[in-house]
Amino acid sequence: MSDSDDDEIPRLSSHTLAALQEFYAEQKQQSDPGGDDKYNIGIIEENWQLSQFWYSQETALQLAKEAIAAAGERGRIACVSAPSVYQKLRTLHREDFSVYIFEYDKRFAIYGEEFIFYDYNNPLDLPEKIAAHSFDIVIADPPYLSKECLGKMSETIKYLTQGKILLCTGTSLGCSCQLECMELWWEEILEPT
Repeated sequence: MSDSDDDEIPRLSSHTLAALQEFYAEQKQQSDPGGDDKYNIGIIEENWQLSQFWYSQETALQLAKEAIAAAGERGRIACVSAPSVYQKLRTLHREDFSVYIFEYDKRFAIYGEEFIFYDYNNPLDLPEKIAAHSFDIVIADPPYLSKECLGKMSETIKYLTQGKILLCTGTSLGCSCQLECMELWWEEILEPT
């Protein structure tokens, strides 16, 4: 091996360089999605360590429509641990309601003022700007299928809602547990598709 071999600058093949540039572009888009793209379901990937599972486009759309109908004109909607519903509400480009996302995952802070950091373990640790009973409807999807999680989350829901709730959860909790923990009356429970 000669000294001239050591002085050569390593170079990537054009194919490898193109693949690397594509990878960096994807990483940039995920960390800093711009414009309306940032509201696409899946732009922020599910994190199974946080028990995140996004709804399908169809389910998110149905839940968003239900929330809009329940909130009414100029209504306020809270999405508690339901980011894909929040994203779907935002992609509808409607200005006749306001919506907030209450989420533990700080990647959702890209949504600015509408993002509220939320940890179900501290159910009433909310910013002062979030007044009691200030939302026409609360959409909630507890991250864990446990009575403890649903019980704590119910404290948040009771604080936020004026009375309307759309609770989405797995059937393993069972309806009696949901009713017991929420201690609230509702007309129907929507089943996920």
